[in-house]
Amino acid sequence: MSSIQPAITAPTQEIPYLKMPHTEPDIHAAIIHRLLLHFAKISHGQEMIVICIGTDRSTGDCLGPLVGTSLAKLNQSGKLFHLFGTLEEPVHAMNLKDTLEKINQSFRNPFIIGIDACLGQTSSVGSIQVVHGPLRPGAGVNKELPPVGDIHLTGIVNVGGFMEYFVLQNTRLSLVMRLSEIISNSLYTAIQEWHRGFRPRYRQGQ
Repeated sequence: MSSIQPAITAPTQEIPYLKMPHTEPDIHAAIIHRLLLHFAKISHGQEMIVICIGTDRSTGDCLGPLVGTSLAKLNQSGKLFHLFGTLEEPVHAMNLKDTLEKINQSFRNPFIIGIDACLGQTSSVGSIQVVHGPLRPGAGVNKELPPVGDIHLTGIVNVGGFMEYFVLQNTRLSLVMRLSEIISNSLYTAIQEWHRGFRPRYRQGQ
């Protein structure tokens, strides 16, 4: 469970973060395009890793493992990216540090995409964010965990600010499922397009 708002580490970003309600008709296209802009910064030969954070023991916090399980089915060959975090083998607070150490030992300077659920304002529930910079996993429930990712995607699953653990346990599974479907399909399509050599153009205001 990540922090409520994106962590902006610099006064301005070349690629601003995207935040969009999951009900928007063109949300898939918007996420794919924004991801491709971020992928343009990947160096030649740099491997891609997706880390889906969360646990299946909490309805609100199972977004990451649901996305990971969907991506595992889509990427059965394992050639497009390396995946950590599924319903069967989740990455959570207890094993996140070990997972990151394993990645650092196995890969040289990979491009990492972090995925997690987060809490937010009432008006933001159901939105998906694509943000430059790392996730702050655990921040939404006052845990200190290592930052994750060169970029990250989060789904705002419920309202934050009070009794976070209770809120997570009482989150609508239907919303979490819908967010996971959008994130996994959009991310997989963007990665496919990137491997095919598609390069989008960025215009101010996108």
